[in-house]
Amino acid sequence: MSNTYTLNIAGVKRELPLIKINENLTIASFVILGDTELIAKTAPLLAKKLPKVDVLVTAEAKGIPLVYEISKILEMKEYIVARKSIKPYMDAPIVDEVVSITSQKKQILCLDGLDEKKIKGKKVAIIDDVISTGESLLAVERLVEKAGGIIVAKAAILAEGDAHKRGDIIFLEKLPLFPGNYLGSSDF
Repeated sequence: MSNTYTLNIAGVKRELPLIKINENLTIASFVILGDTELIAKTAPLLAKKLPKVDVLVTAEAKGIPLVYEISKILEMKEYIVARKSIKPYMDAPIVDEVVSITSQKKQILCLDGLDEKKIKGKKVAIIDDVISTGESLLAVERLVEKAGGIIVAKAAILAEGDAHKRGDIIFLEKLPLFPGNYLGSSDF
């Protein structure tokens, strides 16, 4: 049994390390931070699948390089990042809470009040690297809705676990989840 999962996407092959998250769950760790090649190959494919949008929004931090590349492809001047903490420079931030599959603890996501003005009444695409349980996605959706944005697309490179069964997301490939005992089992 291998301690990695082989991912082939957009002509790029990656060996993803298998990481035990808890007793019941092992994941293939997909980290795009620093992976210029993977981002450069997948961003155009995601950009082609998006409907017409005015604003791109992502959550800090792993979605940032992807949303940057997609914004360049779509010739957008900027994108918006939901931050994981309230910054001193923020004017009237909008805040929501989330517990994601990888953090497994309560975190906040927030938008600066200035971002609210950029989102209000605009067609928004929420971009992420992976959609799994959808908890992070839901938190960003709530922030965009509180800011008055109109969500027209939710997109990611990968749909993890059962997320690929959702009819409301755009993604390039499926990524399986593994039972918690996967790494210690000879049955797989």
